[in-house]
Order: sequence, then structure tokens, then C-alpha cells
Amino acid sequence: MKIIFFGSSHFAVPSLEALIKNPYEICAVVTQPDKKKGRHLHLGQTDVKALANKAGLKVFQPENANSGDSIKYLKGLSADIFVIVAYGQILSQEVLDLAKIFPINIHASLLPRYRGAAPINWAVINGEKSTGITIIQVTRKMDSGPMLMQKEIPISEDDDSVILEDRLRKIGAGLLLDALSEIKNRTFKLTFQDEKQAVMAPKLRKEDGCIDWSLPAHKIYDKVRGCLPWPAAFTRYKDKLLKIYKLEIGVVPAGFLGVRPGEILNVTKEGLAVKAGDGCLVIKDLQPEGRRRMPALDFIAGHKVRPGEKFG
Repeated sequence: MKIIFFGSSHFAVPSLEALIKNPYEICAVVTQPDKKKGRHLHLGQTDVKALANKAGLKVFQPENANSGDSIKYLKGLSADIFVIVAYGQILSQEVLDLAKIFPINIHASLLPRYRGAAPINWAVINGEKSTGITIIQVTRKMDSGPMLMQKEIPISEDDDSVILEDRLRKIGAGLLLDALSEIKNRTFKLTFQDEKQAVMAPKLRKEDGCIDWSLPAHKIYDKVRGCLPWPAAFTRYKDKLLKIYKLEIGVVPAGFLGVRPGEILNVTKEGLAVKAGDGCLVIKDLQPEGRRRMPALDFIAGHKVRPGEKFG
């Protein structure tokens, strides 16, 4: 089978690696254009482009994959399958129809739950106990196409969205090979999604990271885990932004039951204990505004943090 691979972010890299290591003809790799990055604004390529160049694959980087020139180029490759993984552009029906068999997508959720740009983050933020990978036939409506296969995995209390993404991208690569094998052998079965069960997972906004200390401790804990790597959960301390990267659920010390949410209960070598709506949280890792990320102990030493002060 002749394949065109569409992908850009590091999530897509294991899937392209899997195709390279197996007997599939990769006609081209379509990825986002190089963008200026860093303080010196040097042009930076996508992770997928770096791998494609290393493997000697043909790379195509259209500003608009749906333009007339792009369609002409893709049509000329005469591919059987489009494999789309974290590409970054929504493809028109005209482009999707160019695949002789059909286009497929690797989506990091148990569809129809968490359709959209940030399925891993929202699954963690919402305290889900499991998630997974779904391989779907791509249709014009985002993440709503019929499913070829699905694999579920648990989400542990120690998982954050970065850890979970790394697990899922590897699982997705393996499931992709299974799906392609079934397509090649004509043994695949398409299952339509139940629209009544659909849940959206839109791209995170900066304000989604704002911590409401009046919420239960486990809700705040899930938000901190789910807002990584961006925007990172945050609060305010003495009118300065404070990003929270890691915390643990603690127990409110005796004598502090009437304390307001967001108030610092204790400052110890374990970290900063902060009152939540119910229970408390111990901050372990944070980043003050304009500073580097640091352990809570370093922050305590440099800012003379005291019990009774308030976050938020």
C-alpha cells in the first residue's frame, strides 16, 4: 500500500517510525512549514520533518494543505491511504477524497469521548480513570468518523498529561500497524460512533490553568496534572503569577479546619500546605513569575513564606 503521512508534533513520531520500519511505501510526509523559534528566531522544523529527512523521505510543507497546488501535488502521488497524526491543519473533503481507500487518523481518546485538540489534557483535568487510542476513518466532521479499532489504558493517580501522552503515542503506533494490516487484508470493520456520547476537548486556553482554591482538593490536583506542559496551572502570590507543576493531596492539620481556601496552612520540608475547598494540597514544585521552575523548598527559602498568607 502506498501511504502519505500527515503529521507534525512529537506525538506523531512513533507512528512514522513504525511505518518506516515496516514494508509500506511512504510516498511523502506532509508536515507544517518551518517556523521561527527561540530568542534568536531561527527557523525550526517539526519533529516529523526531522525524522523524515533522516529516513530520506520526500517532505511536503504546504502553508495550506487544501490549496489548489497542494491538491494537485497530493493527487499526483496516487496514494492508497492517508495516515493523519497530529498534523495541525484541518483537511478539506476534496483532499480526503484523494486517498484511494480512505484516510485514517490516530486520536488520543476513547471516542466519541474527547473529540478535539486536547483530549489527553481534558481526560486528566476531568479525573478520568481511563483513556486510550482510537483509529478512525477521517470524515469532514472533526473526530466523528467510523472507528476501525480502539485500545483502552488506565490513568493512574501519578500520571500527568505529559506522561500519558508519551504512553499513548507509542500505543498509537502499534495500533496503527494493526489497522493497516486489517485494511490491507480487507478484514477491517467500521463501527459508527454514538453521537449521544460525544464529549468535546477543545484546545486549552491560558485561563483554563487558573486555580480555584475553593474547589475540592482532588479537582485542583487533577487540574495541575492536566494543564501540563501548557498553560500550567497557576495562582497568584503577593500579586505575582505562580505556576504550580506538582503537588500532593494532604490532610488538614488539627486546628486549621476553619481556614479559608487558598490560605497557607504550613511551611515544612515537605512543601507548602494550602487549604482547598475540602482537604488541603502540598505544593512540591513551582515557578515564580520571571524565574525558573524550582522545588517548593527553594521558593520558601527565597521568599520567607509564612502560614496565614494566601494564594489566589
